[in-house]
Amino acid sequence: MSDAARPDLAGYPVNLIVRGRRCVVVGAGRIAARKIEALLAAGADVHVVAPKLGDDVAALLEAGRVTVDEREFVPGDLDGAWLATTATDEPEVNRAVFEAGESRGVWVNSADDPANCSFTLMSVARRGDVVVTIGTGGRSPALAAWLKQRTQAELGPEYEMLVTLLSEAREELRASGRSTEDADWNRALDSGMLDLIRAGKVGEAKELLRSCL
Repeated sequence: MSDAARPDLAGYPVNLIVRGRRCVVVGAGRIAARKIEALLAAGADVHVVAPKLGDDVAALLEAGRVTVDEREFVPGDLDGAWLATTATDEPEVNRAVFEAGESRGVWVNSADDPANCSFTLMSVARRGDVVVTIGTGGRSPALAAWLKQRTQAELGPEYEMLVTLLSEAREELRASGRSTEDADWNRALDSGMLDLIRAGKVGEAKELLRSCL
């Protein structure tokens, strides 16, 4: 698809809270299984609609992790849904899900079909509460995945401790009545505290952080 022909996918990056929300996945093949696993990991209540279940989705049903309607999609499947994902190789199904979502105010993502999306997914590198997302406006998922691998390799376990120390320092500033916005966080992060954490000198890193703020 040329840049002129494709829809404008420059969006507003967000972190959708799906825990406890009804999320519908249309399709039950290998790609759908990956989408389902990601939704389940985020605590979503996942319902699958597909005329035939792949082995991975069938196993999820057997384990009681998803509910299923083993049939073709109908617009009413999105009644009461908060989010929907299509993972089929049928453009007409993707379009039907998208239109059903638009009329009901339901977020819709269609795998590898940006024309039928109201939101797109980014590659995610995660280390505890540190999350880095990478997108290419739908133009090159391969590049996003490659950058994710490089970023993930840089996010060692020290970043989990780093975010903990920064969070504790932030709460201490609040408790003392100081503004967290006025603190020189860049100075702290450039101080070498991350190297101290890597060396196992967490106490020294904490003191260095406090001296910078």
